[in-house]
Amino acid sequence: MKPYFKPLFLALVMISSSLAGCIGESNNESVQVTAVFSFSPSTDIRTGDSVELDGSASMPQDGSLTYSWDCDGDGAADETGQKTDCFWEVEGTYSVTLTVASGSRSNSQTKDIVVTEAPVGSPTAEITQYADEEDCQFDDIDETRDILVWICGMDKSDSDKEIKETTTILFDGSNSISGGASEYISSWNWDVNLEYDSDGDGNLENDADLTGENVEWKDVAPGEYEVNLSVTNSAGSMDGDKIKVYVSYYGEWKDFQIDGNNSGSPKEIEFDMTVVYDRDQGNTIRKVETILTYEQVDSDCQIGASNCGNTLNLYAYNEDDDEASNTSETSNDNRDEGDCDSENYCVSLLLSSYMFTDTESTYGDGDWMMKIRNNRWNDVDIESIVIILHYK
Repeated sequence: MKPYFKPLFLALVMISSSLAGCIGESNNESVQVTAVFSFSPSTDIRTGDSVELDGSASMPQDGSLTYSWDCDGDGAADETGQKTDCFWEVEGTYSVTLTVASGSRSNSQTKDIVVTEAPVGSPTAEITQYADEEDCQFDDIDETRDILVWICGMDKSDSDKEIKETTTILFDGSNSISGGASEYISSWNWDVNLEYDSDGDGNLENDADLTGENVEWKDVAPGEYEVNLSVTNSAGSMDGDKIKVYVSYYGEWKDFQIDGNNSGSPKEIEFDMTVVYDRDQGNTIRKVETILTYEQVDSDCQIGASNCGNTLNLYAYNEDDDEASNTSETSNDNRDEGDCDSENYCVSLLLSSYMFTDTESTYGDGDWMMKIRNNRWNDVDIESIVIILHYK
């Protein structure tokens, strides 16, 4: 008689293998979260030196990680972001910890950074930090480390549906120290692009894109930037200081109308914006927020007429004209965003930073478009549309 257990065993193995494959494919928790960071310079770090911390090698690299930095070993987060910088005013050995998280999973890495006293006679570069007192909605800004400004495009014209405003950033290096009573600072060089070596000397951070103790960086578009100041004293000694610059944007269009769908095609109004998500340069959008406010009932609706209710929706498209998100599933009961009064609907569309990463499941950055769409037959009065680009 042939043994019966061999076919049964093979069948069980095949079923188990099949189930294991399904389970492995659907279990996102199996993706390991690992914190990995480097710092530069890695040696000869002096008091007051700015040290760049780079967590871009952490895993996974799918845009889902958040980054938290403890620069002084006290267990509290001092900085956030994939790249940042820290400095120390007192010599010593500092335990720096990067913690990365994705959902409920997290991991940390700690490295010791040795800081020695800067020698007498060496200059100290220092960029004066500042921020706008209020954002464009008159909310107070609490910022004590970076430069943070808002571009406020209020009451934009109906003929200008593109976000293209820029601003001027003021840089002040007057708090830099020459290094001794007999020394003076002979040059202030501002490098506003740390990914490009414009003078070809092999150092990405000492270019003289702007020069002078106080300078203006003009035509700065919304975005996140890092700038380095290099100072040289009369003895030829040099020092550098970095600072983050965040330029956010608030644009508002008021009191206009969208035509009705009386030709068999929905009517649309388009608004263009440029969104930046560049990991290499550390220029990454945090979120894009759009709020549309319009009348619940058409103002010229005739008494006794049916179908007078209005329903407008927001649609977001990337530069390849792929639809990324819309508000069509938002019910009228949930159209009360912000300060919406009883006669209006307020519907919002929020795009997270993950939407702009360059992966197969996301949409990339670049030139995006927000659309207001009206599928109904009647014209609709719009009180306002607001588009906010948050870079911090």
